[in-house]
Amino acid sequence: MINEKENTKISKFLSLVLRHKPETIQINLDENGWTSVDELIENAHKFGYHFDREILKFIVETNAKKRFAFNDNFDKIRANQGHSVEVELGYSPQIPPVILYHGTSEKSVALILQTGLEKQSRHHVHLSKDVDTALVVGTRHGKPFVFEVLAELMHSDGFEFYLSENGVWLTDNVPVKYLREYRN
Repeated sequence: MINEKENTKISKFLSLVLRHKPETIQINLDENGWTSVDELIENAHKFGYHFDREILKFIVETNAKKRFAFNDNFDKIRANQGHSVEVELGYSPQIPPVILYHGTSEKSVALILQTGLEKQSRHHVHLSKDVDTALVVGTRHGKPFVFEVLAELMHSDGFEFYLSENGVWLTDNVPVKYLREYRN
């Protein structure tokens, strides 16, 4: 269908326009983050990104992180989480596992131990259910460091958690008292 390099290029482009800067190709996201597939393809072409519905479907289906989703009619597409633009993804609060994990870089640990985990420019703090995923995330930012998040305790203290369509746990923030260093 398309080679891995082209797949990565288009996936990064989709992350940009569906999560952060839809104005880059003059598309609009509705209040839930959806945009027209036809408009996305047409406007992407105008800006030098060439793909069709078949390639778009392939990218959505094969994306290892399951970052994107189609609606039931396959006429709209959105990112599953990680937005810096205002959208309401419509996720319902969920009961989290006892422990969740957050991967970061060692250089960020001191600040996190002062402030906790904050969503910064995103809508939520992203957490994973397994250490391996947290390590992969942490590696993207430098030498990895993994925090255990006492999710069950946070939930019992009134914090809400959401589970995205691609299995990423989301919450508004994680205060320091709910963080521990992961030790294998």
